[in-house]
Amino acid sequence: MVPFEALKMARERMLDLVEISPNAVPPVCRIQDYGKYLYEKDKSERAARKKQKVITIKEVKFSVTVDEHDYQTKKNMAIRFLGDGDKVKASLRFKGRQMAHRDLGYKIVNRLILDIGDAGMVEFMPRMEGTTLHAIIAPARKAEVAPKKPAAEAEARPAAVAKAAPPTNDAASAQA
Repeated sequence: MVPFEALKMARERMLDLVEISPNAVPPVCRIQDYGKYLYEKDKSERAARKKQKVITIKEVKFSVTVDEHDYQTKKNMAIRFLGDGDKVKASLRFKGRQMAHRDLGYKIVNRLILDIGDAGMVEFMPRMEGTTLHAIIAPARKAEVAPKKPAAEAEARPAAVAKAAPPTNDAASAQA
């Protein structure tokens, strides 16, 4: 349609001629209320922003000489952060002569990774950056957790059916 005729039709209907796809050949336009179009577009963008989760990185700092209680406290904080949907950066700083015993630091960070277990998955394995050992742990995916529930329900259903089934089985075995 000729642009002049389309504009004339839009004005007759008291609407606007809105160009939808300017790069198409020929360009695509639509007759609609432009104010309503902007409102709906803004509303859908706000809904999309509301659904998105901003992932922050929380840091848990260790030292080579960390005591057991301090380790357990920081491990529990890391599990709580992962449960809230945040990533955890486990960092261990070496001071002075501790650099000669990097293996102790790797043992602590690897122990943390093993203790966290299913609560998170390792995004970056432990690596040295200067005098600091870093590892980043991301929260476990919820999609992996969801299939476990239906499997548990599927196991519960046959048990309920099995409870109802014995009276019929007993009657059949009594007749035999």
